[in-house]
Amino acid sequence: MKRLYRSLVVGLAALLVMALLPVSAAAWNRSPATTFATLPAGATPPEGITADATGNIYVTTFGFPPSGATSTPGQLVVFDRSGRPIRQVTISGASPHLLGLAFNPSTSELLVLDFGAGKVLKVNPHTGASTVFSDIATQTGLGVGLNALTFDASGNVYISDSFQGTIWRIGPSGGIATAWLSDPLLTTIGKPPFGANGLAFNRGGTAMLVTNTGDDAVITIPVSGGKAGTPTVLAYGVNGADGLLIDGDDNIWVVANQSDEIVVLNPNGKVIAKLGDFDGIDRHGAVQGLLFPASIVASGEFVYVTNLVLDTRLFGFPTVDSRWAAQVTSYTVSRINRHLSRDRDSGDD
Repeated sequence: MKRLYRSLVVGLAALLVMALLPVSAAAWNRSPATTFATLPAGATPPEGITADATGNIYVTTFGFPPSGATSTPGQLVVFDRSGRPIRQVTISGASPHLLGLAFNPSTSELLVLDFGAGKVLKVNPHTGASTVFSDIATQTGLGVGLNALTFDASGNVYISDSFQGTIWRIGPSGGIATAWLSDPLLTTIGKPPFGANGLAFNRGGTAMLVTNTGDDAVITIPVSGGKAGTPTVLAYGVNGADGLLIDGDDNIWVVANQSDEIVVLNPNGKVIAKLGDFDGIDRHGAVQGLLFPASIVASGEFVYVTNLVLDTRLFGFPTVDSRWAAQVTSYTVSRINRHLSRDRDSGDD
């Protein structure tokens, strides 16, 4: 009887301890990144990406394969929803080095950032013909690093400048750019040596989220009456924070180019998912999964991500992916299912 009593006491004590322990939080799982499309032979690695209303995917080429910088003008490659190439056009008047691109939802015009020339180009997506929307480098006389772009509800264009630590603002019709915000949090002395990079407004338009690649950071900029407030750091620790998008729940999807993954934060900066990974290089010289991923766009059931596969030794510094990037000969766009499990976030803290 004493033994039975002792067993009951021990059992009840164990149940009491378990009841007092905090409920375990749901962790994330690694939804795989699979190959969506392969760029045509002769194209250089893709960097910028966007989608049109019908689900076609558009990418721009960055002009830095492992063999070194190219001298031919940058290209626009368009894929249908199944990943089949529709067309490949050279963007007239462009440098070889193109970055962000997007359709202005207010005007339906396709804008492409010419990183090499410091210009914003308005591009015919069918022919590649272009006109200058804004020549920020000539206007300012600065060595600008135009990287990514987004729009407000009025069609104004906002462009991250990775070298000047500035967000430029241009009206819907183009022309003169004004410095909407310059701040030390948008600059970096880290590597890769890009400060302000991906950017997007939250759903209510009350904040802009911006990545800082060299600082591994996500920055929040309050917005009121179209004016920028004082930026603060939402979160550090996203390794090579690059492209960014915000979903319908105001979750922040950040491309981590130095850890070959997508890191999803809730609006308070808590990680709720880590998606994709590098799964090697196939016998055709193509990336399986993600390798130095750069830009991201959502369309339909998926997010689509460019594999920049940049061998940073070309710029004087090695990264953990450099020697893998040097082996890639066929350039790809990957995709990941965009639906997150509702139980991944156990709270708003």
